[in-house]
Amino acid sequence: MRVLVADDEKNIRDSIAAYMAAEGIDTAVAADGAEARALLSDEAFDCLILDMRMPKMDGLALLAWLQESGPPVPVIVISAYGDVRDAVQAMKLGARDYLVKPFDPDELVMRIRRVFSESSFADQAEAGRRAQASGGWIGEDPAMKSIKAMVERVAPTSSTVLITGESGTGKEVVARFLHAMSANPDGPFVAVNIGGVPEGLLESELFGHEKGAFTGAVERKRGMFELASSGTLFLDEIGDMPLHLQVKLLRVLQDRKVQRLGGTQAIPINARIVAATNRDLEALRAEGRFREDLYYRLNVIRIGVPPLRERRGDIPALAGYFVEKLNGQMGRKVRGLLPDALARLSAYSFPGNVRELENVIERAFILCSSDTIGPRDLGEPFSRASRTPRTGRLRDQERELIEKTLARHGGNRTHAAKDLGISRRTLLNKIKEAGIDG
Repeated sequence: MRVLVADDEKNIRDSIAAYMAAEGIDTAVAADGAEARALLSDEAFDCLILDMRMPKMDGLALLAWLQESGPPVPVIVISAYGDVRDAVQAMKLGARDYLVKPFDPDELVMRIRRVFSESSFADQAEAGRRAQASGGWIGEDPAMKSIKAMVERVAPTSSTVLITGESGTGKEVVARFLHAMSANPDGPFVAVNIGGVPEGLLESELFGHEKGAFTGAVERKRGMFELASSGTLFLDEIGDMPLHLQVKLLRVLQDRKVQRLGGTQAIPINARIVAATNRDLEALRAEGRFREDLYYRLNVIRIGVPPLRERRGDIPALAGYFVEKLNGQMGRKVRGLLPDALARLSAYSFPGNVRELENVIERAFILCSSDTIGPRDLGEPFSRASRTPRTGRLRDQERELIEKTLARHGGNRTHAAKDLGISRRTLLNKIKEAGIDG
């Protein structure tokens, strides 16, 4: 979480920043509204702590700018005046909360976390709705945006597409998006997992058969190529296709005709062919397990889908999408994941990629007993709390600040607390926690 504190009183903004740091919250400061506007224009923040009365540009003017053309950042207003009219006007201009000086910094931290959580829930829900509207496509990561742009260029053509990527990265989602953007989006999308069909049945599934073609063929059957006519045929895990069927597939791709098992008639097909694999086709080709001519026939347009660990920025949106989908399926109203839960997901490598993330979210959704999902609901390894080196450094910084402030005021804790902008009780608690002498 990153917070911007805008206040013209140096002691207040510095003491707030120090307290935020002690709580593990990354903080920047601005001495007036104009400086805050410049920072907001250049950097991303999760929350703005905004004083009402400042030179150059006051709080209300900055709120008006944010509402009109600034970034969408939640705002908590602070003011020494306690003017109800200021509070009402600030809320009208989009502020999420209001605090009157002097305030307990613990209360401020609590409100920041609450505002951040509410904003996070809203972002997750919106991402989920957008993904549902686009058939599950999620990709704010630059690599995914590049893939989307390529799909939009390729989709109107009839060129064969090869999608590569680790298992669970969402290759079928890309294929379905390609179909949805194609010249025939209303045509059928037929998917077959090559590795999931027994080898003895695969030829019949793909190419069809005539009645009596083999024992058990009691009637004519149309194959996947025919069923996908005027649409898209998605051949998943193409690297698992047996060599003797690779020859037949190559002929279909070359001639755009298919012949059923036991048949003599060549049947024209007009399905768009999209193949996918999580295997290294170049290595299989070098080993003689994948035909070189078929490889080049499939590899006309190649789209590589990155693993989830290389697009961690998409994890919150994906999580929001899965929660929204589960809400619809199970008739619940789970709002989303708490920020701590999202942070732990984002720090995980996800060897199973998007499929693993979906399984984690589904488990947490079922087990959570409230309308939010927290770290404990995620299970292992996400539920284990960890003390990071960064947190340790922040605690050391807090201790140093308290010691210096006490020394400046000759050990007077009341004056030191006022200088730090915290209550005397809070200061006493922190002195005890840090083991400060005196």
